Amino acid sequence: MKRSLREIAEAVQARVVGDSSVGLSGISSIDSASPGTLVFVEDEKNLRRALASPASAVVAGEFATSVNADKPVLIARQPRLVFALAAELLNPPHQPGLGAHPSAVVHLSARLGKDVSIAERVILSEGVKVGDRSHIGANSVVGANVAIGKQCTIYPNVTIYPGVQIGDRVIIHSGVVLGSDGFGYVRDKETGRYHKFPQVGRLVIEDDVEIGANTTIDRGALEETHIGRGSKIDNLVHIGHNVRIGEDVVVAAQTGFSGSIVVEKNVVIGGQVGIGEHARIEEGVMLGGQSGVLPNKVMRGKGVAFWGTPARPVRGYLKELAALARLARKE
Repeated sequence: MKRSLREIAEAVQARVVGDSSVGLSGISSIDSASPGTLVFVEDEKNLRRALASPASAVVAGEFATSVNADKPVLIARQPRLVFALAAELLNPPHQPGLGAHPSAVVHLSARLGKDVSIAERVILSEGVKVGDRSHIGANSVVGANVAIGKQCTIYPNVTIYPGVQIGDRVIIHSGVVLGSDGFGYVRDKETGRYHKFPQVGRLVIEDDVEIGANTTIDRGALEETHIGRGSKIDNLVHIGHNVRIGEDVVVAAQTGFSGSIVVEKNVVIGGQVGIGEHARIEEGVMLGGQSGVLPNKVMRGKGVAFWGTPARPVRGYLKELAALARLARKE
């Protein structure tokens, strides 16, 4: 979709230095730029290279205000963020055909909002609700009494168990399983056999959440698993039963959450992190990749980075590693 730089500037609340009538049709990196594309720089050292590229316009910080250039510059306090917002305008998501494909199986009691699209071989079970302008991709299965909000995008081969509640503008990538039973068993002390503990709770996903491919999120055992508004979950993440994740939490790939964990808002969790049951990660904590949090542990300190197993503040952990290295050299 082609838009003028003026349109983009108004939409992202940035200002233009230069010709605002320039037309843009896409985005690119500096190295792959071509006429009609928009590129961005976050520091002054890369500005000249961006201006010399074939791109038609550049997003830059306040440092670019006084630069004389042959092409227009979009001035923003957060160039990367503005570039991402501009990309949404220049590359809107593909709009599939509206309505249900003839091969889809839609229960008579299912309720579909306006401009909903249901792709090939989708199954919508009894009592399903789908909000306006949402899309469900091919081969996805949606269980009984699931509620899906407005403007959601569900990619192919997603499985949603009965009773899951999904908010508005949620993105769910291929292979995701939502609302499956948690890993809960009771051991018979006399026979040594394991018996399944009831998994009858539910899963609630709030607005603006994105869930990466092949991630699994269990329903609550007796209560609720809850994913807070705006949280972003990468591929291949497992979230166990009764976990509560706050708003704007970021979780990288291959992280595993045991049951009954609480993660407060604005936490950042690196890849391959393991968190034991009943642990609590307080607001603003950062867990480095491959960290391990022990069961029942409370991690606190807004803006504090933790690393290692068991996870501890990264400065202290690095000092420990250095001390061990010195001891090894002495031997």
